[in-house]
Amino acid sequence: METSLNITKIERSDDIPLLLAQIQKMDVAALLDEYFPTHGNWQGLSLGTVAVGWLAYILSEGDHRLNSVQGWAAGLLMTLAICLKTVSLRDLDFSDDRLCLVLDHLGRDDAAWESYESKQIATLLRVYDLKARRVRIDSTTAKSYVAVTEGGLFQFGHSKEHRPDLPQLKINMAVLDPLGLPLSTTIVSGECADDPLYVPEIRKVQASLGQHGLLYVGDCKMAALGTRAYLAAHADYYLCPLPAVQMPAAELLALLEPVWAGTQALIPVHRAPETALDQPEHIANGFSCNVTLKTEQGGESIKWQEQRLVVQSLKHAIAQKKALDARLEKAEQAIKALNQHGRGRKRLDEEELRAAVASILKRYDLVGLLAVG
Repeated sequence: METSLNITKIERSDDIPLLLAQIQKMDVAALLDEYFPTHGNWQGLSLGTVAVGWLAYILSEGDHRLNSVQGWAAGLLMTLAICLKTVSLRDLDFSDDRLCLVLDHLGRDDAAWESYESKQIATLLRVYDLKARRVRIDSTTAKSYVAVTEGGLFQFGHSKEHRPDLPQLKINMAVLDPLGLPLSTTIVSGECADDPLYVPEIRKVQASLGQHGLLYVGDCKMAALGTRAYLAAHADYYLCPLPAVQMPAAELLALLEPVWAGTQALIPVHRAPETALDQPEHIANGFSCNVTLKTEQGGESIKWQEQRLVVQSLKHAIAQKKALDARLEKAEQAIKALNQHGRGRKRLDEEELRAAVASILKRYDLVGLLAVG
Protein backbone atom coordinates (compact mmCIF):
# COMPACT_ATOMS: atom_id res chain seq x y z
CA MET A 1 0.00 0.00 0.00
CA GLU A 2 1.42 3.31 -1.02
CA THR A 3 1.28 6.24 1.40
CA SER A 4 1.13 9.77 0.16
CA LEU A 5 3.24 12.47 1.68
CA ASN A 6 1.76 15.93 1.65
CA ILE A 7 4.35 18.70 1.94
CA THR A 8 2.69 21.97 2.75
CA LYS A 9 5.78 24.13 3.20
CA ILE A 10 9.53 23.93 2.78
CA GLU A 11 11.80 26.12 4.88
CA ARG A 12 15.54 26.47 4.61
CA SER A 13 16.63 26.71 8.24
CA ASP A 14 20.44 26.93 7.72
CA ASP A 15 22.12 27.89 11.01
CA ILE A 16 19.00 29.19 12.78
CA PRO A 17 18.33 26.09 14.97
CA LEU A 18 21.96 26.03 16.12
CA LEU A 19 22.00 29.75 16.93
CA LEU A 20 18.70 29.66 18.80
CA ALA A 21 19.70 26.54 20.76
CA GLN A 22 22.90 28.20 21.93
CA ILE A 23 21.16 31.48 22.79
CA GLN A 24 18.54 29.58 24.77
CA LYS A 25 21.30 27.69 26.60
CA MET A 26 22.58 31.09 27.72
CA ASP A 27 19.09 32.00 29.12
CA VAL A 28 19.04 35.28 27.19
CA ALA A 29 15.26 35.44 26.75
CA ALA A 30 14.47 34.52 30.37
CA LEU A 31 16.96 37.05 31.76
CA LEU A 32 15.70 39.85 29.50
CA ASP A 33 12.13 39.15 30.57
CA GLU A 34 13.23 39.13 34.22
CA TYR A 35 15.07 42.47 34.19
CA PHE A 36 12.95 44.29 31.58
CA PRO A 37 9.30 43.51 32.40
CA THR A 38 6.79 44.84 29.91
CA HIS A 39 3.44 46.54 30.37
CA GLY A 40 0.37 44.38 30.79
CA ASN A 41 -0.87 45.50 27.36
CA TRP A 42 2.12 43.86 25.63
CA GLN A 43 0.79 41.12 23.32
CA GLY A 44 2.40 38.31 21.35
CA LEU A 45 5.87 36.96 22.03
CA SER A 46 7.62 38.23 25.13
CA LEU A 47 10.27 40.92 24.84
CA GLY A 48 13.04 38.41 25.54
CA THR A 49 11.80 35.97 22.88
CA VAL A 50 11.54 38.73 20.27
CA ALA A 51 15.06 39.87 21.13
CA VAL A 52 16.38 36.31 20.78
CA GLY A 53 14.77 35.89 17.36
CA TRP A 54 16.14 39.24 16.25
CA LEU A 55 19.60 38.31 17.54
CA ALA A 56 19.47 35.08 15.54
CA TYR A 57 18.64 37.12 12.43
CA ILE A 58 21.57 39.49 13.02
CA LEU A 59 24.03 36.62 13.53
CA SER A 60 22.74 34.57 10.61
CA GLU A 61 22.26 37.34 8.05
CA GLY A 62 24.96 39.79 9.20
CA ASP A 63 22.37 42.56 8.97
CA HIS A 64 21.18 44.85 11.77
CA ARG A 65 18.39 46.63 9.86
CA LEU A 66 14.97 46.50 11.50
CA ASN A 67 12.83 46.57 8.36
CA SER A 68 14.23 43.27 7.00
CA VAL A 69 13.46 41.05 9.99
CA GLN A 70 9.72 40.59 9.42
CA GLY A 71 10.19 39.25 5.89
CA TRP A 72 12.91 36.92 7.12
CA ALA A 73 10.67 35.61 9.90
CA ALA A 74 7.74 35.12 7.48
CA GLY A 75 9.82 32.57 5.56
CA LEU A 76 10.84 30.69 8.73
CA LEU A 77 7.66 30.62 10.83
CA MET A 78 7.71 26.85 11.36
CA THR A 79 11.43 26.75 12.20
CA LEU A 80 11.18 29.68 14.58
CA ALA A 81 8.03 28.32 16.27
CA ILE A 82 9.73 24.96 16.95
CA CYS A 83 13.04 26.46 18.10
CA LEU A 84 11.45 29.16 20.25
CA LYS A 85 8.93 26.63 21.62
CA THR A 86 5.84 28.71 20.90
CA VAL A 87 2.72 28.07 18.84
CA SER A 88 1.50 31.66 18.64
CA LEU A 89 4.36 33.04 16.56
CA ARG A 90 3.53 35.51 13.77
CA ASP A 91 5.75 37.46 11.44
CA LEU A 92 4.25 40.62 12.98
CA ASP A 93 6.09 39.75 16.19
CA PHE A 94 9.24 40.86 14.33
CA SER A 95 7.89 43.97 12.66
CA ASP A 96 10.09 47.05 12.74
CA ASP A 97 7.61 48.75 15.10
CA ARG A 98 7.88 45.87 17.58
CA LEU A 99 11.68 45.86 17.33
CA CYS A 100 11.74 49.61 17.97
CA LEU A 101 9.72 49.01 21.15
CA VAL A 102 12.25 46.37 22.23
CA LEU A 103 15.15 48.78 21.68
CA ASP A 104 13.36 51.55 23.55
CA HIS A 105 12.62 49.21 26.45
CA LEU A 106 16.19 47.93 26.71
CA GLY A 107 17.69 51.41 26.63
CA ARG A 108 15.34 52.99 29.15
CA ASP A 109 16.90 51.88 32.46
CA ASP A 110 20.71 51.80 32.88
CA ALA A 111 20.49 50.16 36.30
CA ALA A 112 18.35 47.33 34.95
CA TRP A 113 20.77 46.83 32.07
CA GLU A 114 23.76 46.60 34.41
CA SER A 115 21.93 44.03 36.56
CA TYR A 116 21.04 42.01 33.47
CA GLU A 117 24.59 42.27 32.13
CA SER A 118 26.02 40.99 35.42
CA LYS A 119 23.65 38.01 35.55
CA GLN A 120 24.17 37.25 31.85
CA ILE A 121 27.97 37.14 32.20
CA ALA A 122 27.67 34.78 35.16
CA THR A 123 25.47 32.52 33.02
CA LEU A 124 27.96 32.62 30.13
CA LEU A 125 30.84 31.62 32.38
CA ARG A 126 28.84 28.60 33.54
CA VAL A 127 27.85 27.63 30.00
CA TYR A 128 31.41 27.71 28.69
CA ASP A 129 33.13 26.71 31.98
CA LEU A 130 35.54 29.64 31.64
CA LYS A 131 38.17 30.47 34.24
CA ALA A 132 38.55 34.24 34.56
CA ARG A 133 42.17 35.31 35.05
CA ARG A 134 42.79 38.30 32.78
CA VAL A 135 40.54 41.11 31.61
CA ARG A 136 41.42 43.58 28.85
CA ILE A 137 39.84 47.02 28.81
CA ASP A 138 40.02 49.50 25.95
CA SER A 139 38.03 52.33 24.44
CA THR A 140 37.40 53.41 20.89
CA THR A 141 35.30 55.95 19.02
CA ALA A 142 32.75 55.73 16.22
CA LYS A 143 32.21 58.77 14.05
CA SER A 144 29.03 59.72 12.22
CA TYR A 145 27.62 62.33 9.88
CA VAL A 146 24.53 62.94 12.03
CA ALA A 147 23.74 66.36 13.41
CA VAL A 148 24.90 67.15 16.92
CA THR A 149 22.05 67.55 19.42
CA GLU A 150 22.27 68.83 22.97
CA GLY A 151 22.56 65.91 25.38
CA GLY A 152 22.94 63.39 22.53
CA LEU A 153 25.56 60.66 22.25
CA PHE A 154 27.20 62.08 19.12
CA GLN A 155 29.33 65.06 20.15
CA PHE A 156 32.55 66.66 18.95
CA GLY A 157 35.65 65.47 20.80
CA HIS A 158 39.22 64.28 20.36
CA SER A 159 39.11 62.13 17.22
CA LYS A 160 41.41 59.09 17.06
CA GLU A 161 40.68 58.99 13.32
CA HIS A 162 41.83 62.60 12.85
CA ARG A 163 38.33 63.78 11.93
CA PRO A 164 37.55 66.50 14.49
CA ASP A 165 34.92 67.84 12.09
CA LEU A 166 32.69 64.79 12.64
CA PRO A 167 30.72 64.06 15.82
CA GLN A 168 31.42 60.77 17.54
CA LEU A 169 30.42 58.51 20.39
CA LYS A 170 32.81 56.64 22.65
CA ILE A 171 32.70 52.91 23.38
CA ASN A 172 34.48 51.35 26.36
CA MET A 173 34.61 47.55 26.54
CA ALA A 174 36.00 44.92 28.88
CA VAL A 175 36.68 41.45 27.47
CA LEU A 176 37.87 38.18 28.95
CA ASP A 177 41.41 37.41 27.81
CA PRO A 178 42.45 35.47 25.75
CA LEU A 179 38.99 34.40 24.50
CA GLY A 180 37.82 37.94 23.78
CA LEU A 181 34.40 37.33 25.34
CA PRO A 182 32.76 40.73 26.05
CA LEU A 183 32.11 41.20 29.76
CA SER A 184 30.73 44.75 29.76
CA THR A 185 30.24 47.62 27.37
CA THR A 186 29.65 51.30 28.09
CA ILE A 187 28.69 53.88 25.46
CA VAL A 188 29.09 57.57 26.30
CA SER A 189 29.03 60.81 24.37
CA GLY A 190 32.00 61.63 22.18
CA GLU A 191 33.44 64.54 24.17
CA CYS A 192 34.03 62.44 27.31
CA ALA A 193 37.61 61.76 28.41
CA ASP A 194 38.88 58.18 28.43
CA ASP A 195 40.48 58.11 31.90
CA PRO A 196 37.26 58.31 33.99
CA LEU A 197 35.68 55.41 32.07
CA TYR A 198 37.92 52.68 33.44
CA VAL A 199 36.87 52.46 37.10
CA PRO A 200 33.12 52.20 36.29
CA GLU A 201 33.93 49.50 33.71
CA ILE A 202 36.05 47.60 36.24
CA ARG A 203 33.22 47.82 38.81
CA LYS A 204 30.83 46.23 36.32
CA VAL A 205 33.29 43.41 35.61
CA GLN A 206 33.81 42.79 39.32
CA ALA A 207 30.05 42.63 39.84
CA SER A 208 29.66 40.22 36.91
CA LEU A 209 32.51 37.86 37.80
CA GLY A 210 32.14 38.12 41.56
CA GLN A 211 35.83 37.59 42.19
CA HIS A 212 39.07 39.49 42.72
CA GLY A 213 42.73 38.75 42.15
CA LEU A 214 42.36 39.24 38.38
CA LEU A 215 44.85 40.98 36.11
CA TYR A 216 43.40 43.98 34.26
CA VAL A 217 45.30 44.88 31.09
CA GLY A 218 44.87 48.26 29.42
CA ASP A 219 46.56 51.09 27.56
CA CYS A 220 48.19 54.20 29.00
CA LYS A 221 44.79 55.78 29.73
CA MET A 222 44.16 53.08 32.32
CA ALA A 223 47.33 54.23 34.12
CA ALA A 224 45.61 57.12 35.90
CA LEU A 225 46.61 57.03 39.56
CA GLY A 226 42.99 56.79 40.68
CA THR A 227 42.40 53.71 38.51
CA ARG A 228 45.53 51.97 39.79
CA ALA A 229 44.62 52.82 43.37
CA TYR A 230 41.10 51.41 42.92
CA LEU A 231 42.45 48.10 41.61
CA ALA A 232 45.02 47.86 44.39
CA ALA A 233 42.37 48.59 47.02
CA HIS A 234 40.21 45.73 45.70
CA ALA A 235 43.03 43.14 45.64
CA ASP A 236 43.24 43.15 41.84
CA TYR A 237 46.26 43.63 39.60
CA TYR A 238 46.98 45.84 36.60
CA LEU A 239 49.32 45.92 33.62
CA CYS A 240 49.60 49.10 31.56
CA PRO A 241 52.24 51.47 30.17
CA LEU A 242 52.89 54.65 32.13
CA PRO A 243 52.45 57.84 30.04
CA ALA A 244 54.59 60.94 30.51
CA VAL A 245 52.02 62.35 32.94
CA GLN A 246 52.59 59.43 35.33
CA MET A 247 56.29 58.96 34.48
CA PRO A 248 57.88 62.41 33.97
CA ALA A 249 61.04 62.62 31.85
CA ALA A 250 63.19 63.52 34.87
CA GLU A 251 61.99 60.45 36.77
CA LEU A 252 62.64 58.20 33.78
CA LEU A 253 66.15 59.62 33.34
CA ALA A 254 66.86 58.88 37.00
CA LEU A 255 65.92 55.25 36.38
CA LEU A 256 68.16 55.04 33.32
CA GLU A 257 71.25 56.70 34.83
CA PRO A 258 72.44 53.46 36.52
CA VAL A 259 72.06 51.64 33.17
CA TRP A 260 74.30 54.14 31.39
CA ALA A 261 76.76 54.06 34.31
CA GLY A 262 76.95 50.26 34.05
CA THR A 263 75.72 49.64 37.61
CA GLN A 264 72.25 48.35 36.64
CA ALA A 265 72.27 44.91 35.07
CA LEU A 266 69.82 44.25 32.25
CA ILE A 267 67.80 41.07 31.99
CA PRO A 268 67.23 39.69 28.48
CA VAL A 269 63.60 39.16 27.50
CA HIS A 270 62.82 36.27 25.13
CA ARG A 271 59.68 35.43 23.20
CA ALA A 272 58.56 31.90 23.97
CA PRO A 273 58.97 29.53 20.98
CA GLU A 274 55.77 28.54 19.22
CA THR A 275 56.94 24.97 18.56
CA ALA A 276 59.49 22.62 20.11
CA LEU A 277 61.78 23.15 17.10
CA ASP A 278 61.91 26.94 17.45
CA GLN A 279 64.50 28.80 19.48
CA PRO A 280 63.55 31.51 22.00
CA GLU A 281 63.81 34.93 20.31
CA HIS A 282 65.66 37.71 22.10
CA ILE A 283 63.29 40.68 21.76
CA ALA A 284 64.19 43.11 24.56
CA ASN A 285 66.35 43.98 27.56
CA GLY A 286 65.17 45.49 30.80
CA PHE A 287 64.97 45.54 34.57
CA SER A 288 62.33 45.98 37.24
CA CYS A 289 62.00 48.08 40.37
CA ASN A 290 59.42 48.37 43.13
CA VAL A 291 57.79 51.65 44.08
CA THR A 292 55.55 52.36 47.07
CA LEU A 293 52.53 54.47 46.13
CA LYS A 294 50.08 56.21 48.39
CA THR A 295 46.98 58.24 47.64
CA GLU A 296 43.59 59.23 49.03
CA GLN A 297 40.42 57.78 47.53
CA GLY A 298 36.93 58.14 48.93
CA GLY A 299 38.29 59.59 52.15
CA GLU A 300 40.51 56.56 52.73
CA SER A 301 44.29 56.30 52.45
CA ILE A 302 45.45 53.61 50.01
CA LYS A 303 49.03 52.34 50.01
CA TRP A 304 50.43 49.62 47.77
CA GLN A 305 53.55 48.29 46.06
CA GLU A 306 53.84 48.76 42.31
CA GLN A 307 56.34 46.82 40.23
CA ARG A 308 57.64 48.85 37.29
CA LEU A 309 59.25 47.25 34.26
CA VAL A 310 61.76 49.36 32.34
CA VAL A 311 62.14 47.64 28.98
CA GLN A 312 63.98 48.43 25.75
CA SER A 313 62.56 46.76 22.65
CA LEU A 314 65.41 45.74 20.33
CA LYS A 315 63.36 46.30 17.17
CA HIS A 316 62.21 49.68 18.41
CA ALA A 317 65.80 50.63 19.25
CA ILE A 318 66.95 49.69 15.75
CA ALA A 319 64.12 51.70 14.21
CA GLN A 320 64.98 54.71 16.38
CA LYS A 321 68.66 54.49 15.39
CA LYS A 322 67.77 54.43 11.70
CA ALA A 323 65.47 57.42 12.15
CA LEU A 324 68.19 59.31 14.06
CA ASP A 325 70.81 58.55 11.40
CA ALA A 326 68.42 59.79 8.71
CA ARG A 327 67.79 63.05 10.62
CA LEU A 328 71.53 63.56 11.17
CA GLU A 329 72.25 63.11 7.47
CA LYS A 330 69.52 65.55 6.44
CA ALA A 331 70.68 68.13 9.00
CA GLU A 332 74.32 67.85 7.87
CA GLN A 333 73.32 68.36 4.23
CA ALA A 334 71.17 71.36 5.15
CA ILE A 335 74.02 72.92 7.18
CA LYS A 336 76.58 72.34 4.40
CA ALA A 337 74.26 74.06 1.95
CA LEU A 338 74.05 77.26 4.02
CA ASN A 339 77.17 78.96 2.64
CA GLN A 340 77.46 77.37 -0.77
CA HIS A 341 78.52 79.79 -3.49
CA GLY A 342 76.19 80.44 -6.37
CA ARG A 343 74.30 83.12 -8.26
CA GLY A 344 71.46 84.57 -6.24
CA ARG A 345 72.59 82.98 -2.96
CA LYS A 346 73.01 85.28 0.02
CA ARG A 347 76.30 85.19 1.91
CA LEU A 348 75.52 84.82 5.65
CA ASP A 349 77.54 86.51 8.36
CA GLU A 350 78.50 84.64 11.55
CA GLU A 351 75.41 85.65 13.53
CA GLU A 352 73.01 84.73 10.72
CA LEU A 353 74.85 81.45 10.19
CA ARG A 354 74.54 80.48 13.85
CA ALA A 355 70.82 81.31 13.83
CA ALA A 356 70.28 79.24 10.68
CA VAL A 357 72.18 76.26 12.17
CA ALA A 358 70.14 76.49 15.38
CA SER A 359 66.94 76.50 13.32
CA ILE A 360 68.02 73.38 11.42
CA LEU A 361 68.94 71.51 14.61
CA LYS A 362 65.57 72.38 16.13
CA ARG A 363 63.73 71.34 12.96
CA TYR A 364 65.33 67.88 12.99
CA ASP A 365 65.17 67.53 16.80
CA LEU A 366 68.96 67.35 17.13
CA VAL A 367 69.65 70.04 19.70
CA GLY A 368 72.53 68.80 21.85
CA LEU A 369 73.17 65.83 19.55
CA LEU A 370 75.03 67.49 16.69
CA ALA A 371 77.94 69.90 17.31
CA VAL A 372 78.73 72.50 14.67
CA GLY A 373 82.13 74.24 14.86
